[in-house]
Amino acid sequence: MSNRRDFLKTTAAVGGVAMAGNLAVGAFAGGNDIIKVGLVGCGGRGMGAVKDILNAEFKISGESPKLEIVAVADAFKEKSENAVKTFTNEKSKDYGKFVKQVKITPETTFSGLDAYEKLLKTDVNLVILATPPGFRPGHLEAAVKAGKNIFCEKPVAVDATGARKCYSLVDESKKKNIAIVAGTQRRHQKGYLETMKQIHGGEIGEIRALRCSWNGREPWFRQRPEGMADSTYQLHNWYHFLWACGDHIVEQHVHNLDVMNWVMNDHPVKAIGFGGRATRHPGAPKDAGQIWDHYAVEYEYKNGVKLSSYCRHIPGDDDVSETVYGSKGVCYTRDGVYQINKKPSGSDDISAYVQEHIDLLNSIRAGRPLNELKNVTDSTFTAIFGRNASFACRTLNWEDALASAEDLMPKDFALGKPLDASRAPVPGTWKLPPRA
Repeated sequence: MSNRRDFLKTTAAVGGVAMAGNLAVGAFAGGNDIIKVGLVGCGGRGMGAVKDILNAEFKISGESPKLEIVAVADAFKEKSENAVKTFTNEKSKDYGKFVKQVKITPETTFSGLDAYEKLLKTDVNLVILATPPGFRPGHLEAAVKAGKNIFCEKPVAVDATGARKCYSLVDESKKKNIAIVAGTQRRHQKGYLETMKQIHGGEIGEIRALRCSWNGREPWFRQRPEGMADSTYQLHNWYHFLWACGDHIVEQHVHNLDVMNWVMNDHPVKAIGFGGRATRHPGAPKDAGQIWDHYAVEYEYKNGVKLSSYCRHIPGDDDVSETVYGSKGVCYTRDGVYQINKKPSGSDDISAYVQEHIDLLNSIRAGRPLNELKNVTDSTFTAIFGRNASFACRTLNWEDALASAEDLMPKDFALGKPLDASRAPVPGTWKLPPRA
């Protein structure tokens, strides 16, 4: 990890432009070419990712940027059009200074469920995938086949079927020399990098146990507008439906689980857990959603080390942290605090959300594209694994869980249509589907 970091610092020092490499056809032609970016998913995270990549390019190239935002796509027309309006607003605090880099036209403003396909047919050479997670495996597959460099938000799947698809794309994307950087930004965060180097260097000795949590409050909930069809509402309020979100253990707690896998350089092999829906919105699932509001999972890694994992969306004491217990000490990380044996072990400088794009752009231009798809798929399925073990209240093993035919995506999904929403899973009644 330190070698990669040193390399990225070197490329940044020379403006992020290094020798041309053997890059994917259509992905990027050479060090001095413009990187043309397309956004798929114009919600808050997608809009934020555009801001981050523009700021990253400013850090790399200053007043001589070689990056443009050339296309947007969203299922909802009003969202794609609002994105263009926002990106071209010279008075915008976030985007105003970058308006000259926005080259979106009416012909490259797409909407509808197939909007991503239209965007991928343009000359973009880097695509930001920021739709609800249920769509991520299909969008990743299409982007890889189109030979585009990718920034994808986490998680990359919501079920075993989606995770298997993402694993199948790892080798294909590497053969095409495609860059794939994921929204697990802690892996690009200076304080985490410095701390992880010490853990892996033996500073706390042999790892004995792990703990992580994302205990907080519900990020958001959208009431159904009068007359809105089931399918449209489920996409509008996607965080609260399993097929679209995967539940908060998958969509949010994946960050902490990713850090734990990073510590272990592996994923767990067993999981058992419990949880439920105690304080979420009352009402029928079609209006109130179906995700749980609390989980507690015990994971076990191949060497027997166990991870205690907790996440909840219930008012109370917030705790978003990771703890690593070793034979020689303890490491604790939370909200920019990095400690080993209660002494500082790292510190941050710039936003990790910007740094991950700096690392992505530098790697593309240097001809050594980063590819984080394997790691983010491991962490995504770690979360899915724990969710399903909690639904079942039984011990699951990784291989069986990953091989299952679990597929949450509604068949023939279309906006404006009726769509059933089952009740939240009842703890202990859920069963792992058979092998696919």
